[in-house]
Amino acid sequence: MTTQKELGEFLQAARSRLAPESFGFAVGSRRRTPGLRREEVAHLAGISPTWYAWIEQGRPVKVSADVLERVAQSLRLTRSERAYLFELAGRRDPVSAAAEENDAASLSLAAIVDDIAIPAYILGRTWDMLAWNKPAAALFTGWLDRRVKEHEPPRNLLRYVFLDARARSLIVDWETRASRLVAEFRADCRTRLDEPALARLIDELARGNPAFARYWKQHHVMERQGGRRDFNHPRRGFIAYQQLTLYPIDREHIKLVVLRPEKSMA
Repeated sequence: MTTQKELGEFLQAARSRLAPESFGFAVGSRRRTPGLRREEVAHLAGISPTWYAWIEQGRPVKVSADVLERVAQSLRLTRSERAYLFELAGRRDPVSAAAEENDAASLSLAAIVDDIAIPAYILGRTWDMLAWNKPAAALFTGWLDRRVKEHEPPRNLLRYVFLDARARSLIVDWETRASRLVAEFRADCRTRLDEPALARLIDELARGNPAFARYWKQHHVMERQGGRRDFNHPRRGFIAYQQLTLYPIDREHIKLVVLRPEKSMA
């Protein structure tokens, strides 16, 4: 009930900041408070005034993602405000996934990777490799250092670990690392399991490698953490890194991963 009350108060505050005349509504002396009226927001969103009033009053009603989408547009919410709205309502924003990995901020983050002198790469919401630098390509030889063939799916960390035989040779203690990756992936996408792209990837991995199917069915969850990562490189031999994963504050499903060489290996 506290969350529903917060949702209602947030919507009240959002509409109070809007100028009625900018929406074509008349401004007169009968308006006792600033901003849009409830019935005006309901009209803009194409929903019942009573239903909208119940939402603002914090009543225990379930609000669909479609209604939230129309309310967000009607109130001209910013990206942060929109994310907050959907989070309070316990719903997934249907348009955030498509825009998240291709906006200007994400592209700017990708450009930074080239300036990092140690292996670094960016993972998207389904762990596609959005960008990586030359040290990362040199580490993941045979994968990140080659061109993508026509009609080949995007490079994806889980596809590499479970569907590329070279990963078993490169990654020290493959079984432990692979199991942990699946637990981290499940925790990372726990609120998005109904996304079509995610469902297709999980199905592809389960069909392509029985180990993934087994780990996935275990339902282990683990937050993605740093720590030591060991590799048996085909040219450099045994090498060890300390992994650090960073999350941009306004891109919750984008991850910047940096591998810092162990001092003895530097």
